[in-house]
Amino acid sequence: MNHGKTRIILLFLALPLALYGALVVSPYAQAFSIALTSWSGFTADKPFVGLDNFQRLFQDPEFWQALGHNGLLLLVVPLVTIALGLFFAAMLNVGGSDGKVAGVRGSALYRRVYFLPHILPVVITAILWQFIYNPQIGLLNGGLDAIGLGGLAHTWLGDPAVALWSLIAVMVWAGVGFYVVLFSAAMQSIPKDIFEAADLDGAGRFQTLTRITLPLLRESVQVAWVYLGIHALDAFALFMVLTPTGGPDNSTMVLSQYLYLSAFGNGKFGYATAIGVMLSLLSLLLTALTFRGSRDKNTIEF
Repeated sequence: MNHGKTRIILLFLALPLALYGALVVSPYAQAFSIALTSWSGFTADKPFVGLDNFQRLFQDPEFWQALGHNGLLLLVVPLVTIALGLFFAAMLNVGGSDGKVAGVRGSALYRRVYFLPHILPVVITAILWQFIYNPQIGLLNGGLDAIGLGGLAHTWLGDPAVALWSLIAVMVWAGVGFYVVLFSAAMQSIPKDIFEAADLDGAGRFQTLTRITLPLLRESVQVAWVYLGIHALDAFALFMVLTPTGGPDNSTMVLSQYLYLSAFGNGKFGYATAIGVMLSLLSLLLTALTFRGSRDKNTIEF
């Protein structure tokens, strides 16, 4: 009987495992094999060079510069996006001031407004912000001039000091709406009795958010952090439209962009694939560390 069950289980698992191996594992294995060559991408010949591409990576200042930019994105984008998402979600769900556990007036409209940037395609978002950041006719410099702050006007995408921060602002703007909706859904699953009890105990809005809401949303925040971390390690489409050559003095170059330019700009597919392998390993490491950091903590049930 047990042997019969085992055969049935193996029979049902065979096709999914075969598809997973062909469509997921095989491309990774193929990418790693290409990373061990000096393939130009346009010939059938793929000279084997072993680990030379990886050794060159560790001595490549542009690689480290791009990695540093990804590190900054990894630190700032999830932190700011999650903080804003939690704040706006709290205001929309428990931020009312009329004595009831409810959101601020007009919260349904605000929720749709916050989510609107997320439904725009990345390319449309990038083109929109190209106009906003335009130093001559852009909305941002024009707005600063209109309120008497013209001294703060910049060539936002042409100044190495502010170019990367300008792109980070776009990433946060485009992503925060989705996490407002995500955290709002999670907050609505928390019994209102908990918030009412905190209110009766004299807890303020900030205390309620940091000591009650945030611990109860820990798993949602954890998932958001992983998604945003992977997004920060990628960030390809937005950067390629706004700063297609990596910005002034490579000030906005990220790993995915450096990979693309190495492959299709310089004809170094083997080297570019080595960058891709490193990027994949960093993504896996980020995910493992995030889930490892919260594995030992008890889940709060309500």
